[in-house]
Amino acid sequence: MCLQTGARERDNVQTSARTVCSAFFEQVAAATQPLLLLDYDGTLAPFQVDRHSAHPYPGVVPLLENIISRQRSRVVVITGRPIAELQPLLFPLRDLEIWGSHGLEHLSADGAYCHSAVSPGDAALLSDSESWLSAAGLGDRIEIKPGGVAVHWRGLPAAEIERIQARACEGLTPYSKQAGLKLLEFDGGLELRIAHPDKGDALASILASVDPNAPVAYLGDDITDESAFSALNSRGITILVRSEYRETNAQIWLRPPDELISFLEQWLHCLET
Repeated sequence: MCLQTGARERDNVQTSARTVCSAFFEQVAAATQPLLLLDYDGTLAPFQVDRHSAHPYPGVVPLLENIISRQRSRVVVITGRPIAELQPLLFPLRDLEIWGSHGLEHLSADGAYCHSAVSPGDAALLSDSESWLSAAGLGDRIEIKPGGVAVHWRGLPAAEIERIQARACEGLTPYSKQAGLKLLEFDGGLELRIAHPDKGDALASILASVDPNAPVAYLGDDITDESAFSALNSRGITILVRSEYRETNAQIWLRPPDELISFLEQWLHCLET
């Protein structure tokens, strides 16, 4: 585990990270209900060209199943995916709370589901943007999501990625300047979506319902996780999960899958002591 702090030598960085995690896990062990918040793609699962085949790293689902079964942690996945798309990838995991579509959807651990409405004006702009992308010849690259329109290019040749990215930016940037919408880069694509809710908003809703002294960890990999990192930094620990480091508001950097698995194993161990 590496705490990224600029010019520090690697050994000092790793020592600092171990110190931070050690103190945090002591709090987890002592807490009544610590809170474990997890992004999905790039965090719990490696990216795949076919997003419907992006299953979790080996060992992740059994660990989460064991953590949930102890009934001492609140475990929440916060993802940009629609909930219905994510659930088959996490099978047979049950009793899991999920905030999908960047917080637009919520599935509680007991199975209750709710969905926030998109304003008619924003919905119309998203529909128009979809039409523009289709007319621009990008129809086979489009994903229609609750509250958003995404363009995917993962796995394509570099020249084709550059062409699609430039064309998508050309078409979607004007829409992103409209009130209520924003343009987000993610690993392998671009998404025009409603500005709120985002993952930071989902995090704020979760925190409002828990003991203010409960230890909280958020693990994520993408630019879309930065709003949650920023919202939590004064309240818990934030962890970037990526093979390669990037600039981030997160406090700790873990390389998947081994360091991710180690973190989850430590969490489970805290619940058993």
